[in-house]
Amino acid sequence: MAHNIPEDGTLLPLMEEFYTIQGEGYNTGKAAYFIRLGGCDVGCHWCDVKESWDAELHPLTLSDDIVEKAQTFPGKAVVVTGGEPLIYNLDYLTKKLQAKGILTFIETSGAYPLSGNWDWICLSPKKFKAPRPDITPFANELKVIVFNKSDFEWAEKYAESVSPTCKLYLQPEWSKSKEMTPLIVDYVMANPKWEISLQTHKFLNIP
Repeated sequence: MAHNIPEDGTLLPLMEEFYTIQGEGYNTGKAAYFIRLGGCDVGCHWCDVKESWDAELHPLTLSDDIVEKAQTFPGKAVVVTGGEPLIYNLDYLTKKLQAKGILTFIETSGAYPLSGNWDWICLSPKKFKAPRPDITPFANELKVIVFNKSDFEWAEKYAESVSPTCKLYLQPEWSKSKEMTPLIVDYVMANPKWEISLQTHKFLNIP
């Protein structure tokens, strides 16, 4: 793996951290501190943070420092995203955050083994590198990005592998939202177990 990253998760390649409003999925509209880790080999061509892919570009940061900073904000929820955050061992980070009374949320493609203790797991599977079957049962939320029509069928495949209580979301890929949103609306009306997720932060012009 990039750098010399300790396996105990005490140092992580931090790309950026910022306090904002969660923009998509189940926790939309809630204040949260985002921690974006560098490093990803899933390779979605429509990724809007391709600069996150190379972990070498992002400084190794003490997990203790990340926790210290996170607790200075009024919103006591942290979203760990990437890149693909599960490349790293997140047990240490989540334990420290939860000890400070901070909720832990993760956004993952599920392509790597699950680590960390999570209050909410958002699984967003990608065709480029399928999620591990041992992760799907733990997802609280399945969020499928709809880039073309074939993604509906693909979404149903993963809906079968998550738990019965998992929330199901279809989200138009931003650059294709004009074409895909009407299809998603029709699909959700015909298949009401699904809900629509929108990237509200883009409409609101917040990070």
